[in-house]
Amino acid sequence: MTDINAYEGAPEAEFGDYVALLKPRVMSLVVFTAFVGLSVAPIDVHPFIAFCAVLFIALGGGASGALNMWYDADIDAVMRRTQSRPIPSGRVTGGEALGLGLALSGISVMMLGLVANWFAAAFLAFTIFFYAVIYTMWLKRWTPQNIVIGGAAGAFPPMIGWACATGGVGIESLLMFALIFFWTPPHFWALALFMKEDYHKAGVPMLTVTHGRTVTRRHIFAYTLVLAPFAIWLGLTSVGGPLYMAVAAVLNILFILGGWRVMRRDEDAAMADNYTVERRFFRLSLYYTFLHFLALLVQHWVGIGW
Repeated sequence: MTDINAYEGAPEAEFGDYVALLKPRVMSLVVFTAFVGLSVAPIDVHPFIAFCAVLFIALGGGASGALNMWYDADIDAVMRRTQSRPIPSGRVTGGEALGLGLALSGISVMMLGLVANWFAAAFLAFTIFFYAVIYTMWLKRWTPQNIVIGGAAGAFPPMIGWACATGGVGIESLLMFALIFFWTPPHFWALALFMKEDYHKAGVPMLTVTHGRTVTRRHIFAYTLVLAPFAIWLGLTSVGGPLYMAVAAVLNILFILGGWRVMRRDEDAAMADNYTVERRFFRLSLYYTFLHFLALLVQHWVGIGW
């Protein structure tokens, strides 16, 4: 890992640059899934405590993003889609990103313990460690299974939200974890299909780089098949219901069909049309998780569970 500092004549950092270090787009999914996990839990939480809990989970997610950007500054400087990030562009130094990440980590964990419970706080601390150390510093640069194992970090937030309400873990929160965990690989592998050169230049051993696009396509389809049963199983638990099941059925049929089309694609044809099918599957994957969790939340609010 190379620490990239601001170069002479670089634009002065603005508030938005420090916000960008927290990966707000990624953090939005963290916040939403944690909120859903907390909301559908069987124990009611005071609205103010719930707000504070989600806020500190969000800060923990942002801390993970800042630590990731600090360590991955050398990779981000090479990849086209990340070159404009605050550190590679010279607007923020690596030291500032590290300091922000560590500070927010400590604040988020301590405050979550105080407003919710220490089990949830310990879970948040482990999640930050897993993303910043296990995934960013080890898995990402070492194995093509990086996004498979590392995807657990993004799957923990609904379990943390559930733990804030219950102080523990339930089959429902485990299935919410599984939904995100098995969704993550096909989501990122679809992106890698049309961004392979970026990962190749940066030396990141994504599956497309180490095993090629054909193998990646087969893996994408396989994961859509593995994912669907967990999505349906979640609908059969205490947090499930007819609304969620209807949404899950439609989404998983579309996801499996999309994965099948991706797998069956000829590489020459894909290149000729600029990976149109792959890009469509990637866009579908962006909605997949959000709509599952939205269905859980709406169903809970309107009270139409089993």
